[in-house]
Amino acid sequence: MAQQGPAPTEPATAAAPEVSLTIPVAPEMEIVATAQAEALGEYMDMSRDKIDEVKLALVEACINAFEHAHTEDNQVHITFRVGGSAGEWLEIEVRDRGRGFDAEGIESPSPQKTFEERRRRGWGLHIIKSLMDVVEIASGDWGTRILMRKYK
Repeated sequence: MAQQGPAPTEPATAAAPEVSLTIPVAPEMEIVATAQAEALGEYMDMSRDKIDEVKLALVEACINAFEHAHTEDNQVHITFRVGGSAGEWLEIEVRDRGRGFDAEGIESPSPQKTFEERRRRGWGLHIIKSLMDVVEIASGDWGTRILMRKYK
């Protein structure tokens, strides 16, 4: 007997591939995180340019956590998720248990301030938002969570 309707593309119980990683707040540890992002991007057949954009956004998120969170546990928690019916997006959640910040109160960087005042810092969140398709930032006295998504 012929099946009616489209065949399911994956079992109803299948979960999206997910990888969790906890890295210490230490120099160069963001590179460990980017290796995982690259492996998942390749698994999804994401283009090299998009993988590089994800890696750069992830580096910025990790460095922000390293420099500003002041966590007692000196750790950054990262969760990678591949989602959609055919691996259509890569989502990365970067969390710390630091002191948090006022995400609404962050001043947007400007080239004028960068060059005139020699202020070279402050571009991290701007870079993340420009490279990723979806960015959500939540922060409070419990820490900070940056959720980033890139579509294939």
